[in-house]
Amino acid sequence: MTQFWIYSVLLLLVALLLLLVPVLRIRKDQTEEDRTALNIALYEEHIAELEAQHASGALSAEQLAEGRLEADRELLDDTDVGRPKQSANLGSALPLIAALLVPVVGLGLYFHWGSSDKVALTLSLKEQPKTAEEMITRLEETVRLQPDSVDAWYFLARTYMGEQRPKEAANAYEKTIEMVGRQPDLLGQLAQALYFANGSQWSSQLQDLVDEALAQDPSEATSLGLVGIAAFEEQRFQDAIDAWTQLLKTIDPQDPSYAAIETGIERARNSLADNPQSSAVPKSSAPNSDAASDSDYQLRVNVSISAELVEQVAATDTVYVFARAADGPPMPLAAKRLTVADLPAQLVLTDADSLLPQLKLSSVAQLKLQVSVSNTDNAMDAQWSSASVAVDATDTQAQHVLVVDQKK
Repeated sequence: MTQFWIYSVLLLLVALLLLLVPVLRIRKDQTEEDRTALNIALYEEHIAELEAQHASGALSAEQLAEGRLEADRELLDDTDVGRPKQSANLGSALPLIAALLVPVVGLGLYFHWGSSDKVALTLSLKEQPKTAEEMITRLEETVRLQPDSVDAWYFLARTYMGEQRPKEAANAYEKTIEMVGRQPDLLGQLAQALYFANGSQWSSQLQDLVDEALAQDPSEATSLGLVGIAAFEEQRFQDAIDAWTQLLKTIDPQDPSYAAIETGIERARNSLADNPQSSAVPKSSAPNSDAASDSDYQLRVNVSISAELVEQVAATDTVYVFARAADGPPMPLAAKRLTVADLPAQLVLTDADSLLPQLKLSSVAQLKLQVSVSNTDNAMDAQWSSASVAVDATDTQAQHVLVVDQKK
């Protein structure tokens, strides 16, 4: 910021110089003009004296001529007759007033319409913050000056969460979602912030957020983790096991959080064994007694891609396999995720793949199966898909075939 003000002062000095140099030059020319007028007056006075002496007989005509010649020579020596006549009003203060007003007016206009605060912010961001509070202060100043900065709002939300300020984090996540759309990872993080802001109390709003996030991405980690935490806190241990098991499939075993989630699953299983009366599914929505149990239910699916499309997709493109209720909402009941490189593949969908702990795959008699392929890692932005196949979900021995062969 110091360099900025140094350069500003230098520019003001240059502006003042451009204004004052002509004024000083005019004053010098005016002084020379005044001196010339004085010399002419003295010359005329001297000539008048010579003529008076000639008239009185003190000087002869020859002496008068010589006196005139000498006076002419002295006048030429003292007067620059080649300089054009200058006209200026020495009493005018307008140039000096303008010179004084230039820096004052310039600074006033800059502080009114300029961006000194943004300059200061830019310079401060070059320095590494020493504390989390300093980071928050900088990010808050950034979103104040640049309210359309998505990155600033997002990092402010993350920093708020790191500092145990979930209410402010939720507001920042909502701002981010307003600008970039309802992306599944942002929805999950918003739900997490709201959950802790509300004293770890589950609500229909949170349920709607995680449902929307998991409908777009069945493996959205924050939503799955949050569902498991909420279920465990409410002693719905089977729900917690199901959510965390699904989450575990998306995490690298080398990731430090992998062991922590395994520990959580083990605790939930122990708690379930100690409290067998706790049920993940209310009795009113539990499957019929003749339906298969969670561990036994299996829906076999063969997934492949047509030969015509093999050359049009990349091996790293994401493949989503969805199971939906035939007569229910479009939101998937269960899903699995793999890549084109894994195809052809034989999959088995079980109740552990259910996205909603309260609605198991085995509790629905008629399902629709479909597979889609996306090169953006977003299930809602798939480019290719299979036909939607209606299946009898109670037939656990059937092999259901899905072939990716059509453009969405």
